[in-house]
Amino acid sequence: MPAATDQDITALATARWATTDDTRLAEIMPALVRHLHALAREVELTEQEWATAMAWLTRAGQISDDKRAEFILASDVLGLSMLVVEMNHHRTRGATPATVLGPFHIADSPHLAYAADMAGHIPGIPLYLAGTVRDVAGEAVAGAVLDVWHADPHGLYEAQVQAVQPRLRGRYTSRRDGSYCVRTVAPVGYSIPMDGPVGDLVSRTGVSPYRPAHLHFLVSAPGYESLTTHLFEKGAPYLHSDAVFGTKPELVVPFDACEPGATPGGGTSDVPWIRVDFDFVLQPTRSGGVA
Repeated sequence: MPAATDQDITALATARWATTDDTRLAEIMPALVRHLHALAREVELTEQEWATAMAWLTRAGQISDDKRAEFILASDVLGLSMLVVEMNHHRTRGATPATVLGPFHIADSPHLAYAADMAGHIPGIPLYLAGTVRDVAGEAVAGAVLDVWHADPHGLYEAQVQAVQPRLRGRYTSRRDGSYCVRTVAPVGYSIPMDGPVGDLVSRTGVSPYRPAHLHFLVSAPGYESLTTHLFEKGAPYLHSDAVFGTKPELVVPFDACEPGATPGGGTSDVPWIRVDFDFVLQPTRSGGVA
């Protein structure tokens, strides 16, 4: 039985983790061991620091549930989520950029009609988002589903409050000409949750915990790659220090203030409202990929 020392433990551990019959796992686990051991050596990790890290991971697991994903939040603020997005979504020229999903997406949002209001009774400045879904060749994409969600005027998502029904989320479908129209209320910038282990870590640094005002989208259509992305308000605070590294120039758009009157979708507003125009551009599913 070989004796483990600080000189040979890495070789022993990587060899052991390479024995799985799962070829991908046999590639990932030895690499994980090598990099973890290299980190410990680089910073000369102490036993107390190791114990603190183990306690931090334990707390992250304990605070997570079906509505709060603390490990996803950790991945987001460390930039890992955006790295994975960038490596897995190489864009065709002209296609809309992808960003992170975030920890607060809820599946199975209600299907809503063109220009239907997903805000319900939540107060705020009315916002209408309109445009088309098309492909990189310029052809309209009919029947695309736009799963939309965002934080409320206090910066909170449905998963963070005791909601009894869907709140600030819905699924809209593009029409034959690719057009869509979403009605909601204007989002605001907000801080990521600071009441958990991720917040504790961020608070000990100079890292900004804030995100600029934005809307989330997951756009899907048969034959096209699913698109997870955001739209950010032009001129909003924190665009250059987004806590999860999600901002991209192509996704920063004007939120135009409008006087009371006609709105997209054939309706009217008797109060000032905000208009956002944006065309989502999808790219065909890559060979062997998943739409």
